[in-house]
Amino acid sequence: MKLLKELCAIHAPSGEEYRIKEYLLKYIAENSKDWKVQPEIIENGFQDGFILKFGKPRTAIYAHMDSIGFMVRYLDQLIPIGGPDVKDGYKLVGEDRWGPIECVLELTQDDTLRYNFARGIETGTSLVFKNEFVETEDAVQCCYLDNRLGVYNALKVAEDLEDGAIVFTCYEEHGGGSAGMLADYLYREEGVSQALISDITWVTDGVGFGDGVAISVRDRFIPRRKYIDRIIDIAKTSGVKYQLEVESSGGSDGSELQKSHLPIDWCFIGAPEVNVHSPEEKVAKSDIQSMIDIYKVLMKEL
Repeated sequence: MKLLKELCAIHAPSGEEYRIKEYLLKYIAENSKDWKVQPEIIENGFQDGFILKFGKPRTAIYAHMDSIGFMVRYLDQLIPIGGPDVKDGYKLVGEDRWGPIECVLELTQDDTLRYNFARGIETGTSLVFKNEFVETEDAVQCCYLDNRLGVYNALKVAEDLEDGAIVFTCYEEHGGGSAGMLADYLYREEGVSQALISDITWVTDGVGFGDGVAISVRDRFIPRRKYIDRIIDIAKTSGVKYQLEVESSGGSDGSELQKSHLPIDWCFIGAPEVNVHSPEEKVAKSDIQSMIDIYKVLMKEL
């Protein structure tokens, strides 16, 4: 879990994905020599997003690099980046031109978000939850498993991938914006019209912790049923532990693909977590392994 721990520690809220991109490009340069196929890296013109192309891709994995967080407004005010959980006492970290920051989140009686720190923090500074990675025999707990675990999954699948693409996207937690641009390139240049969304979902009354990777039939958006049924049929014969998710809310990079002009089939598949968008997101190790296993099967068979 060393790789996952390092990914979770990177300060990269929406709009600042360049830090995790730099880490990933360095990791790929150092490790891809041991992968079954060495990918082509496609990054020019995509801002901080980029694509790994393996062989002749039919299906693309989408994993967003950004996290939720906070931004300093004026005085001691904070505004959210994405939809972070907010509670008095959460530790936040960052850095401005005057140096490193470790402050405390305060929620006032009128629900205003503020920080408590010994000095003022420069307006426009981003803050994220303090990283405290905890690994037990059965689970991992840390901030930003959503979606550093989705990125981790993509990197593990990359080790054996022969034909496929991996798309690292930006802005997913705060409105989206790059998945459609990257998908457009893959569709025009490679004819790729199938997508798997490598992201993290939540434990609910119908999706259990430790009960396998979740295959989402729908969230706020509804993907094409023929594609979902193909994925479920493959999962049934794969031997991988999985569960089906059906929700009326939530979204992902798949939402952006559905709203685009492109005829792309998509499906969200991810491990479920508790304590969503908090400093203590927690995922079962068995669900992480199920996620990696089902992606490896699907990238071969779709």
